Amino acid sequence: MTRDQWGALQNDICKTIGQNNYKVWIEPLNYEGAESGVAIFQAPTNFFGTYVSQNYGDMLLSQIASVNPSVRRIHFKTDVDAREAAKAPRAPQMTAEVPEPVQQQSSASDLLPGAPLDKRFTFDTFVVGKPNELAHAAARRVAEGGPVTFNPLFLYGGVGLGKTHLMHAIAWELRTRQPNLNVLYLSAEQFMYRFVQALRDRRMMDFKSIFRSVDVLMVDDVQFIAGKDSTQEEFFHTFNALVDQNKQIIISADRAPDEIKDLENRIRSRLQSGLVVDLHPTDYELRLGILQSKVEAQRAIYPNLEIDPRVLEFLAHRISTNVRVLEGALTRLFAFASLVGREINIDLTQECLADVLRASERKVSIEEIQRRVAEHYNIRLSEMVGPKRVRTFARPRQVAMYLCKQLTSRSLPEIGRKFGGRDHTTVMHGVRRIEELKIQDGQIAEDLEILRRTLEE
Repeated sequence: MTRDQWGALQNDICKTIGQNNYKVWIEPLNYEGAESGVAIFQAPTNFFGTYVSQNYGDMLLSQIASVNPSVRRIHFKTDVDAREAAKAPRAPQMTAEVPEPVQQQSSASDLLPGAPLDKRFTFDTFVVGKPNELAHAAARRVAEGGPVTFNPLFLYGGVGLGKTHLMHAIAWELRTRQPNLNVLYLSAEQFMYRFVQALRDRRMMDFKSIFRSVDVLMVDDVQFIAGKDSTQEEFFHTFNALVDQNKQIIISADRAPDEIKDLENRIRSRLQSGLVVDLHPTDYELRLGILQSKVEAQRAIYPNLEIDPRVLEFLAHRISTNVRVLEGALTRLFAFASLVGREINIDLTQECLADVLRASERKVSIEEIQRRVAEHYNIRLSEMVGPKRVRTFARPRQVAMYLCKQLTSRSLPEIGRKFGGRDHTTVMHGVRRIEELKIQDGQIAEDLEILRRTLEE
């Protein structure tokens, strides 16, 4: 292949991998000719040649082979190689064999050393509710890929609330809308590992070149770099360089920036300079919606299994802290029912998920529920458990009975005894009445949600 032919191929390569990738990784290469089926390129550094070989080798060979089928390998050399050639025989290095058959080049988003994306985590599979409504809207805005309006976008919340799901969804959406965009997604731990590796191999300039050439940088669980001074220093400079270039940065953590211990103040300040969004703990409605969406996926696997709708309501009430545990419980339930050949009902659920339900059982007592409800409705505790049936006392009493049934593992007779020795049928009537009212009366529904959050703190 001649130099003129290589020059003509570069236009096709640019279209294949995108202009940004081409300028960073292909344009610096100098084609020196072909010998004995080997195309020789001069690379700026050994690391540069290795990276291009690993990530662009197949594509380059495919393009070159279309012009000169006799080329079977690519060799990258540096100025150091040329100086050492006179001292010692040149050993084969940094080569890429033509695959049989030639494989298609990956999309631009795969070309940087990031973490793999989970195909399940898209916006289509993300269930939106009041606790995550703002985070979802902000993620959607960033994923549109328009002008950078808030930088960085900082998402934070507890385990299993959807931070990683939204991060992956943004990356998938950007990849779909703008295939040539350099989107780099990785965890803070991976950032630290690559930084340490670059220090060890004395390739800091290559490290800086990679992380400053991206269009969108996404770092998950940034709290892991706290207390690691050198990593924080490099992260700070990378952050500033990308912001100066108007490149989008998206960060996630398990807590707000000002609550991350041992994080440098200058980094904390930068993280707070954009949009900071809290993914709140899930409420009952959101958990129920998530379960309903997951049931559809399970039915595709187990089309003959029937599930009692009350099971989803039961799980949404009993497992409230972690969506991953909730989803895992549903998966386990379907698998168990399939193996034993039974319908999924409350009895089967309690049998199959006994350990999960015990672990997630809320540590709240009947006495605590009674006290909180009495305070909320501004009545005396003695009036709640007393014999009076006037509505002012009866309605809070029923609310407290309902919460006792939902938030504790106590039986109806046990609950009744705590409410002035009432019969279990009275408790059952109170629970059913509140279940009806929370649908009909918005105020009751709001009271229940406020009390539930207060008791679960």
